[in-house]
Amino acid sequence: MKRLALVIILLLAIAGFLGWAISQSAGYVLITYDRFRYESSFWVFLALIACLWLLAVALRWLLGLLQVSGALVNPWSRRHRARRVENASRRGLRELAEGQWSHALAHLRLAADNDRQPLVHYLGAARAANELGEHEQSDELLRKAQEREPEAALAIGLTQAQLQIARGQYAEARASLSALQNEHPRHPYVLALLQQLYVQLEDWPALCRLLPELRKHRVLPPARLNELEVLAWTAAIEQAGQASELAGEEAVQALNQRWQMVPSALRGEALVVRAYADGLSRLGAEAKAEEVLFTAIKRQFDDRLVERYGRVRGREPARQLAHAEAWLKEHPENAVLLLALGRLSLRNELWGKARDYLEASLRFDHRPETCAELARLLAQLGDAERSSRLFLEGLGLIGQG
Repeated sequence: MKRLALVIILLLAIAGFLGWAISQSAGYVLITYDRFRYESSFWVFLALIACLWLLAVALRWLLGLLQVSGALVNPWSRRHRARRVENASRRGLRELAEGQWSHALAHLRLAADNDRQPLVHYLGAARAANELGEHEQSDELLRKAQEREPEAALAIGLTQAQLQIARGQYAEARASLSALQNEHPRHPYVLALLQQLYVQLEDWPALCRLLPELRKHRVLPPARLNELEVLAWTAAIEQAGQASELAGEEAVQALNQRWQMVPSALRGEALVVRAYADGLSRLGAEAKAEEVLFTAIKRQFDDRLVERYGRVRGREPARQLAHAEAWLKEHPENAVLLLALGRLSLRNELWGKARDYLEASLRFDHRPETCAELARLLAQLGDAERSSRLFLEGLGLIGQG
């Protein structure tokens, strides 16, 4: 109300001023050009100018109104085209999230072909086409995205690698990701996809070479990375120990070379050490396997390594048994150690001691392998009835497991 009152007062003041000015002097305006002659008072001329200005404003407003009305009526106008693209984009992205691949493909292609920034639509359409099995169309959409937005090569390359992995085209995905890694060696998602691909391919040496980069750029949480590192090196050692294309000393040498590549912090990990010892045993180097296991157990006692120590055949079985009996002082109730001692006693043909160790192991833990070892020993000693019971007991334990 106050503002309206001020406006009214201001208008009255202006009108009063104009009335006073007109009463003081009418003024005179004369315009001549060639034969044209215009003559009037100053205030009439000023009123004429004001009328012309108002007419121009009204005409401009009318033309604008007609243009908007035409755009609303014309289905091919820019306004309608933008609305169609927006609707197609919104519907296509929703359908993509819902897994309606064919509808999503149609709507996202429409949006991509008519949008100034089509990258998201092309990538979504390529994914939808890939889900439909239209691999050629998917690749074509990615090529169009590259042509329209060449500066988005990284995003397009990552999408292409993801789709290739989904198709099982691992060789192509590896080539795509290797090219991206050369251009973007520190990009976390490129490294993460490479890690996933190497696991799919079971290319453990390549994954082991990638691990320092994963750690350096914090691609995975530290706990997950530590776990992956142990598993990768374990698998790499196992793979080297199973190499069928090499034989004899060459195979052992290849396994030793792989072991030398293991980071020093991991050479005490039970899984890695066990894989190395298993590889040596498989390749006929059991004496070396016994030395590796003995050194690792001396550093840190671990049931998994102790179990393997009872299986390998060292150079001196008696000395090997003495080493294991020394550990019994600190672990007198360890069922795994007692099982290993039973096996080592069998290897030294100490039947009574083997029986005592195996029965002691069973008292602390009923394991199917302990039942089997003791059953074989009892059968050899002539106790067929108890041997049969133990075999059946061991089979029952396996069934429960």
